[in-house]
Order: sequence, then structure tokens, then C-alpha cells
Amino acid sequence: MEDFRRTYLRLCKEGGVDPQESVLAQLQETRGAAAGSRLDLRGHSLSVDTCAVLGRVLHKDTLFTELALSDCMLTEEGAKLLLNGLCANTTVKVLDLKGNNLRSTGAEALGKLLVRNKTLCRLVLEWNALGMWEEAFSVFCEGLATNACLTQLDLRNNQINHQGASELCLALKRNSTLQELGQWVYVRWNNIGLLGGRSFLEALQQNRTLTHLEMAGNNIPSDTLKALEQAMDHNSDRQSTVRESRSRTQVLSKEIQILKEEKGRQFLSLMESIDKQRDEMGRSTRTTSIHVGQLQEALNERKSVVNSLTAKFQMTEAALAMSEQKNHNLGELLSRVKTEKDEQRERQSRERKKEQEDSALREGKLLREINSMSEINVQLKNKLEKMESRCKSQQDQIFELKQELTNSTAELKLRLAQAEERLEMEKKRSKQSLEDMNNLRQKEVDHVNRHLEESERALQDRILKLEGQRIQLEEELSRAKAACVTERAQAEEEQGKVRVQVRLEEQQRVSGLEEKLRGLRQSRDESQSHCSQQKQTIAELQARSGQQSIETDGLRRRIEELQQELSGKDQEKVAEVSRVRVELQEQMGHLQAERTAQGGLKEKIAALEREMKVLASNHREATLDKESEISSLFEKLRLREAEIQRMREDEAQRASFLQNAILTYVQGSPLHYSPKK
Repeated sequence: MEDFRRTYLRLCKEGGVDPQESVLAQLQETRGAAAGSRLDLRGHSLSVDTCAVLGRVLHKDTLFTELALSDCMLTEEGAKLLLNGLCANTTVKVLDLKGNNLRSTGAEALGKLLVRNKTLCRLVLEWNALGMWEEAFSVFCEGLATNACLTQLDLRNNQINHQGASELCLALKRNSTLQELGQWVYVRWNNIGLLGGRSFLEALQQNRTLTHLEMAGNNIPSDTLKALEQAMDHNSDRQSTVRESRSRTQVLSKEIQILKEEKGRQFLSLMESIDKQRDEMGRSTRTTSIHVGQLQEALNERKSVVNSLTAKFQMTEAALAMSEQKNHNLGELLSRVKTEKDEQRERQSRERKKEQEDSALREGKLLREINSMSEINVQLKNKLEKMESRCKSQQDQIFELKQELTNSTAELKLRLAQAEERLEMEKKRSKQSLEDMNNLRQKEVDHVNRHLEESERALQDRILKLEGQRIQLEEELSRAKAACVTERAQAEEEQGKVRVQVRLEEQQRVSGLEEKLRGLRQSRDESQSHCSQQKQTIAELQARSGQQSIETDGLRRRIEELQQELSGKDQEKVAEVSRVRVELQEQMGHLQAERTAQGGLKEKIAALEREMKVLASNHREATLDKESEISSLFEKLRLREAEIQRMREDEAQRASFLQNAILTYVQGSPLHYSPKK
């Protein structure tokens, strides 16, 4: 309020206008009374300059929602300036311009206000002269036709004739938001006449939202007034029926939405369970494929290790052959040395002795070397025997597997032929390199021993890794079994709930759903059997470490078959889901029919409850009457008992008096009467 007053004073100062004392006093009163949203300037004569300043202030004001300017003696120019300022206002909802003698310019300004303003709801124009100028009133009616927020209009005593009434009716035909022309807004005490009444009747045939219209004092015949009243009644009945229908449709739509949400939730729960099963099957297949790949890699590594061992074995055989040849050569050298010694005994006795000593020393060294080589050969033979036993065991396994897989033997034969060719090439190369290898024989034997020990350790480590992988696979299989069991339990619980609901609705469809569930169980059992088969294949793969590559091919084929079966099962599940959707839609129709039947039953129940309430009220009234009668009887009994008690006390007093009198008489003493208590 203080901001409004300051802006008013500032604009007056800027425009060189003296602020009107009556306006300032009224603003001060409204601030003291804390009216807040109402600006009351009724009965204050406003000049043109004051109207211009107020229009500028109200142009951007957001405080007042009601503006009372009745009997302010506004001029045409002042009203125009004030109404132009209100065109852009967004808070004023009620405007009172009663008794300001507005004419042509005011009517045109009001038309512009109705076109541009989007918040004005109530407009009071009583005791003006808007109908005297037809062109200006037509502009006002055009603005009224385009306005979409005005709900109440007061046009009493505005000298509106039948032509103005026709213009107003045209506006009413186009405007559907003006709902009340009565109670707060009137068209009484004008010169509308018979033609204007007929035009109003024509307007009411198109405007179905107008429910109150009062046209007394307009020289309209009674029959037209009755027709107007009937049209108003029809509109009011129509509005009431529309409201009831809207409320009913809202209630029904809410109930239908709730049912749809419930069915959607059930369907989504079923779809989620199916999706979870699919995801878990996919995960299981992925894990199995990953494990198969890992096993295949382990098998390839094992094959490479076996090939390296065979190559090393062949190298050791070649080394042994070379050592034997060397021993033979040494024997030949010894024989040659003996012959040379026999020939040179005579000539070089001294040299012979030296040579014999040297030869003895050499023979000792050679014998030592031969003994060491023989020991090494024994050790190598033992290791070779062990390796041969292992190879025999592996060959036994290979022969057993060869009976099942003939294709792999051909590949192995080719590989063996290639290996033999390579061995022959390596033998040739070794023969050439034996001359250079004589000096490094001891080192190579040590290196071979170390390499054999390292290979054995590596083999043991890999065996341990394979056992750990087998344990991990068994643990993962147990987890998959537990997950399948839990999922099966969850699915059985959900199926039980669905069965209970479906049994309540329709017992005939339970058999079909149970058959579908049996099919799903069979598919799960099949998947479990496939899992068990995969476990068996994995165990066979672990047992058949030598031929895991071939078995992986078989497993891949089986996985492809399983994927095909899973795709077929997915298609079957999709078909079953579509069937379930159709059945759910049918159930929705049955539920709606049952809901209608339940609505009738609810109405009957409500009627019976009303009758019960009436009977209960009658029974309560009767019980209250009886209780009042019983209470009155109890009061009467209490009074009678009090009277009997009083009579008993009187008789006791009289008996005591008689005893005293008799005693005094017998004793000869004078009588003394005790006073009454």
C-alpha cells in the first residue's frame, strides 16, 4: 500500500499534477484499515489528470484485486485514460464503474479493455448510458465476444434498446465463459422490448453455459420471459448433468486406471520373471562357453608340453647313441694305442713307460668318466622308464579315445609323420653337431636334468591349476544349481499366487495355466538335464586331457543345439505371453462385467443398510422411552421407601415416649416428655 502511494505521488510530481487530497486520504484510510486487496474510491470526483496518473499506477500494480469507482463523475477522457491503464493489469478481478454516465468513448474503452485484459472476472456498469450510441456499444459487444475470462456482467439502467440487445446476443453466442447474468449481474430496467427478448432466446439456443438471466423492467411479454426461464432451467439442468457425468467418468476412469495398473504390474512381474530366466540361461551358456574356451587353451598348452617332452626324449636318445659311439671310438683308440705301444716298446722304452703312465692316468680318467656316464645313463634310463610308463598310460587313454574319435587319429598321424620328419632332420643336425658337443657333454646332461625337473614342476603346477579350475567349475555349477533352485522356488511361489487369484476369478482356466506351467517346468527340467550333460562333458574333458580339442568341437556343436533349443523355447514363451495377454484382456472384460454387477449389489446393500439404520433408530427411540419409564419408576420407588422410613422413625419415637411414660408412672415420679428431635 505504501509503495502504491509513493508511486502515485512520484508520477504526480513527474507530470506536474497536484495530487488529489481525497485520493490520498482514501489511500491513508485503506492503509490504516489494512484492506490490502481493495481500492475504494466511491463517491470521490476524479479529475482527468488524476485518472491519467491512476491509470499509469495501475498499469504495473500487483496489489489490488478489486477496484471500486462508482459515482466518481468520470469524464469520457478520464475514463478512457483509466481503462487504458487497466488493459495491461494482471491482478484486478473486480471493476465497479456504477453511476459514471459512460457513453460512446467509455464504451469503446471498455471494449478494448475486454479484448486486452485477461484477468477481469466481474464488471459492474450500472446506471450508465452505454446503449445510447449503437456503434460504441457494438465495439463493447465485440470485446465481450472475444473475452475469455469474464464471468459476471452488470448492465442495469444503460438505455439498451432492441438493437443493442441483438448486438449483446451476438456476443453471447460467441462467448461461452459468461456463466451468470443474474444474482450479481443484471440486464434489468432497459428498453430491450419484444425483439430483444426474441434475440436473447435465439442466443440461448447456442449458448449452453448461461444459467442465470434476469430481464425485468424491459417491456418483454410474459411468454418470452417464461421461455427464457425455461431455457435457463434447461441450461442449469444440462450443467448439473454434465458435472455429474464428469464426476462419474472421473471415478470410473480412476477405477479403470487402478485395474490397468494392477494387471500391468502382474503382467510386468511375469515378464520380469521370464526375462530373469532368459538372462540366467544366457549367463549360464556364456559361463560354459568361457570355461570351455579356458579348458581348450589348457589342452593346447598341455599338448605343447607333451610335444616338447617328446622332443626332449628324442634328444636324450640321440645323446645316448652318441655316447655309445664315443665309447666305441675310445675302445678303438685304446686298441690302437696298445698296438703302438707294442711296436714302440723296443725303441722307446722310456717313452713307453711315460706313455704307459700317461695312458694309465688317461684310462683312470676315462674309467671315471665312463662310470659317471654309466650312472647318468642309469638315471636317464630310470627317468625314461618313468616317462615311458607315463606315456604308456597316456597312450592307453589315447587308444581308448581313438575308438570313439577316428578323425583325430588321422590328424595325429599326420602330426607324428611331421614330427618324425623333424626328428630325422634334427638327428642329421645332431650328428653334425656331435663333434662340437663332445666338450660340452657334461653341461648339456646337467641342463637336460634341470630342464626335466623344471618341466616336471611345471606339469605339477599345471595339474594343480587344472584341479583348481575343476573345483571352481564344480563350485560354479553348484551355485548355478542353487540359483536354479531359488528361481524355481520363486517361480513356484509366484505361480501359486497367480493360481489363487485365477481360482477366485475362474476355476475353468486354472487347468490351462497349470498345463502351461508344467510345460515351463519341463523346459526347466530339460535345461537342468542339459546342465548335467554339460557337467558330464566337463568331467570327461578333465579326464581326457589329451583329446580335449576334439571334445570342445563336440561341446560347441552341443552348445549350438542348446542355443537353437533356447531360441525355440523363447519363441514358445513369446507365444505363451501373447496368449496370456489375450486371456488377461478377456479377464478384464469379465472383471468389468462383474464390477457392474457388484455396483448393483452395492446399491442393494446400501438400501438394506438404510433400512437397517431406520430400524436401529426406531429401536433406539423405543429403548430410550423404556429407559425413561424405568427411571421414573425407580424415582417413585425411592420416594416410597423414604416415606416408609419416615413412618418407621415416627413409630419408634412414639414407642419410646410410651415406655418413658409407663416407667415414670410405675416409679411414681412425675412425667417428663422429651422434646422431639
